[in-house]
Amino acid sequence: MEIEKSLPYGEGGAEAILNVQSNTSISIAYHQLFGPHDDLMLLELDEKLLPDILNQRVTLRGQPDEDAVLCTQSKTYAIKFVGTSNSVFLIPPSNLSIALGASSNSSEKDHDNAVVASVIKVVPGSMELVEVAPRLDKLKLLLSENPYSFYEVSQMNTELTHKNKGLYSWSDLVEKVQASDEELCTGLRALAAVEIDGYWRSLDENFVDEILNMLLHNAVLNDWLLSALNEDEVLPVLEADGFPREIVRHCLGVYGSKVVDETRGGCTWRLEERPVCVHFARVILRGKKMNLERFMEEWRKKVPEGMNGSFDVLEGEVLTEKIGIETRIYAFSVSSLPSVPAERFSKLFQEKPKWEWKELQPFVRDLKVPGLSSEGLLLKYTRRSQPSADAEPIFSAR
Repeated sequence: MEIEKSLPYGEGGAEAILNVQSNTSISIAYHQLFGPHDDLMLLELDEKLLPDILNQRVTLRGQPDEDAVLCTQSKTYAIKFVGTSNSVFLIPPSNLSIALGASSNSSEKDHDNAVVASVIKVVPGSMELVEVAPRLDKLKLLLSENPYSFYEVSQMNTELTHKNKGLYSWSDLVEKVQASDEELCTGLRALAAVEIDGYWRSLDENFVDEILNMLLHNAVLNDWLLSALNEDEVLPVLEADGFPREIVRHCLGVYGSKVVDETRGGCTWRLEERPVCVHFARVILRGKKMNLERFMEEWRKKVPEGMNGSFDVLEGEVLTEKIGIETRIYAFSVSSLPSVPAERFSKLFQEKPKWEWKELQPFVRDLKVPGLSSEGLLLKYTRRSQPSADAEPIFSAR
């Protein structure tokens, strides 16, 4: 390649390429350190991600047997390799040879003219980032290994328990779960997890049931309003019954919400209808199918007075089936389903080969795939049929 603008040796490298004028050319040659350099890769970025990259606010997450993801504070990105059919030359800064101990005179012997740019690697492609949903199914699996139970409280056996497997600190979860910090926090809240002695734990279902029943029992005894539970009154009473304050406060947050009560002072909670009603439905249906009428009768007996035990609040928590003239109900919670769309739809169609939209919608509306709408998900994973123009559409596996 003819040199139209000669530069003295030592002024070349990447800097020389940046200064090339239009309608000019420069010489290139193999760098003395030319090789595959598998530790050097090109990463193509959206401009909005540059501040996070340049200020080192990103992390790579994943285990050796997983495809790595890149996480910012709030989002997760899959890393995809995109090959190129063109030759892409990687030219290092001019001071790289000196830094790595290469001779500065060797290139002069290979060419009569000064070598302006030395290629250290031919790049076969680049890495691209594609925003993806956080991979939180593993979080559910990890927290299910060792739920916090009343046994630990009654036996004061926390020191022994912490030596066992199945306990994970925040740093452990960050290392094992492929999600950004914000997405991980959201996942922990969705699973009603609580931090106990530095470890994030889910609560044993029977333990939660005991706390909620004791709370409702004491509300009757002490004339507490379920819409105005004063934390300063509730916590000491349940603590006297053997339940730790922090766990009771956590349960108030799971099954209720804070309300502003300037007249009473302190922190006031209101028990919310849906989570309380869903809890008792799960308890009744645990591991079995029931006649619908019998279930409704038992359920309404358990639902606290003043709360409406309407079947609508169980949307996304139960399914029904007809056997002859009998209708049966059983637990089938959206929270137990995979978060990966392909796995979610596979599980749904294993359960029922055909779904009406009003049945299917509660089990898919939480799916979030960046760049793909709810309609796009249905088109990708389901087949829609409509027996007649005025009939409800039916969805089956694609």
